[in-house]
Amino acid sequence: MVNIKKLRGKMVECGVTVEELAKTIGIDRATFYRRLNSDGEEFSIKEADSIVRALKLGRRDANDIFFSQFVA
Repeated sequence: MVNIKKLRGKMVECGVTVEELAKTIGIDRATFYRRLNSDGEEFSIKEADSIVRALKLGRRDANDIFFSQFVA
C-alpha cells in the first residue's frame, strides 16, 4: 500500500500539482486521481519509479511512500 499522505506531502514540498505530476509521468490526470483514491494500489512499478524521479525523492522517502507496509 502506498502512503498517499506522504506522497501528497512531498508533492506540496516540491510545489508540484497532481496535474503536473500526471503529465510528467505520462498518465492522464483522471487516472492519477483514481490511483491516489485507491491508496495507490494501482500504481505500476514504472509509474512509481517515474514519480520518484520527478519528485527527486531519496531512497528513504521512496521506501516510506511506496513500501509503507511492514512485511515480516
